[in-house]
Amino acid sequence: MALSNAYTEAYGKLGDFFSKLRDGQAPPQFTQQFLIDLGFKSNKQRAYIPLLKALGFLTPDGKPTARYKDYRDHSQSKQIMGEALKEAYADIFLIKEHPTSADHSAIEGKFKSYHNASDNVALNMRRTFFSLLDLADLKAKQSSKKITEPTESHEPASVVTEVPTSAPAVHIKTPGLHYNIQVHLPATKDIEVYNAIFKSLKEHLF
Repeated sequence: MALSNAYTEAYGKLGDFFSKLRDGQAPPQFTQQFLIDLGFKSNKQRAYIPLLKALGFLTPDGKPTARYKDYRDHSQSKQIMGEALKEAYADIFLIKEHPTSADHSAIEGKFKSYHNASDNVALNMRRTFFSLLDLADLKAKQSSKKITEPTESHEPASVVTEVPTSAPAVHIKTPGLHYNIQVHLPATKDIEVYNAIFKSLKEHLF
């Protein structure tokens, strides 16, 4: 887990400081001169730079991170701060998911024991944490970069095409009369008799 030991005695101005970060452009490098240019000239306010690094707003060499740039979006700045606090002060949130003023003593004691800090340093660590907490929204959902989005299948969708079947052919028979004619031929060897019979059938039937 984690518990940042970054703190500032100028915790009362943290709200103004982060407001300046949100409203201004991110510099290529966050230096002490840039801090002074923002209007924070006190020696105690120099501690803002290591605090930004602890919160993941700056890289170890002082370059603004994606979190710093995302924080400049007013619509999600509190959410971004909430994510930063949950990472930098993870051990605090093991004690209390949503810390309040009622948890001052427990949180101050955690800083003291974890970092072997003096009473005064632990007090400033706790005050720094709660000043940052006022700028955060712990209940907001995580940003889209960390949200586990529903997985989408990359398998091609099966397309079932229903082909209409042709209606079965219906054969309609026209009504008619059928005749069964039986011809009994006489026993004779005279071929002319047969010819006369078939000729008569042809003339009368066809």
